[in-house]
Amino acid sequence: MSEEITLGPLRIDLIRKDVKNVHLTVHPPEGRVTLVAPLSTRTEVARAYAISKLAWIRQQQKTLKAQARETPRQFRERETHELWGRRHLMTVVEVDVKPFVKLDHKRITLSVRPGHDLAKRAEVMHAWHKSLMHALVPQLIAKWEPKLGVHVSSYFLQRMKTKWGSCNHRAGNIRLNTELVKKPKDLVEYVVLHEMLHLLEPTHSGRFVALIDQYWPQWRESRAELNALPLGHQSWSE
Repeated sequence: MSEEITLGPLRIDLIRKDVKNVHLTVHPPEGRVTLVAPLSTRTEVARAYAISKLAWIRQQQKTLKAQARETPRQFRERETHELWGRRHLMTVVEVDVKPFVKLDHKRITLSVRPGHDLAKRAEVMHAWHKSLMHALVPQLIAKWEPKLGVHVSSYFLQRMKTKWGSCNHRAGNIRLNTELVKKPKDLVEYVVLHEMLHLLEPTHSGRFVALIDQYWPQWRESRAELNALPLGHQSWSE
């Protein structure tokens, strides 16, 4: 149940849900605004609330606009690449063997065949990123399954343009954005836990908030840190 509130040039998506409190969110990267309110909330009441928060909304949008963004990667010598929240310099080696990537301290070595173009280099790096995620994610799932009393039937890794993760409650699986490989591991764990909690509560209801408060009390700080980090050049959001 949703409608749009217009305040001059600002458009706010009003979403009524089975929640107890109002939740106002400014979403990266473009500063889209949503106002989630209890089912019984009248439009004029929601509008008055949004007006009272206009200064805060504008400040959040200003912060997002100024937020650093990654330039498109070229996968070339001495280019910097984020991995688990740390910057690494890239070395490119052209050698006639099957392409591979090696991590050594703060350096990433990308070995490709002579003449491999940007698309091929990107493909090799993406496959490496997925392998790193595949090494971490099962550990996190195994850690939280007994604590939450849930079972993840399967997980998938893919490029996602608008979310860090998603959950199919009925199928019991979760999907994670491969861009998470660039973020600190504690933030990856936060996203995994967030999606696993949706196996207990499919929506962002009051019950969901209570659950995440219980299992990850610092979730607001984690969410803020995740969204404050440099965005990929395709502009990802949570």
